[in-house]
Amino acid sequence: MAKLSTDELLDAFKELSLIELSEFVKKFEETFEVTAAAPVAVAAAGAPAGGAPAEEVEEKDSFDVVLETVGDKKIQVIKVVRELTSLGLGDAKAVVDGAPKPVLEGATKEAAEKAKAALEEAGATVTLK
Repeated sequence: MAKLSTDELLDAFKELSLIELSEFVKKFEETFEVTAAAPVAVAAAGAPAGGAPAEEVEEKDSFDVVLETVGDKKIQVIKVVRELTSLGLGDAKAVVDGAPKPVLEGATKEAAEKAKAALEEAGATVTLK
């Protein structure tokens, strides 16, 4: 089998149904003895702790988007989390149910602000760190 580029793989995944993609992820996890949720947990553990002075916040080049509360429109928030993170339905629901929880980590200022706006539009309370 010829080696596929990342873009070719993504195009192939876009053609799969959610059920087919879910089955692929399970098979991938079994084959390589990994879990798809592990990078989220590792990234959360690596988040910087403590508050930073206001001057440093403006100079930061990476931001964490933290979902604080869900609000009344839980399903809408789950949909937005899925769009922002490419997580599956179950994983996105776990993020929403586990609020407060990071949705994006190490995002650019523009991406973080867009994510915050989208989540707030869906009814969630969000902070940028």
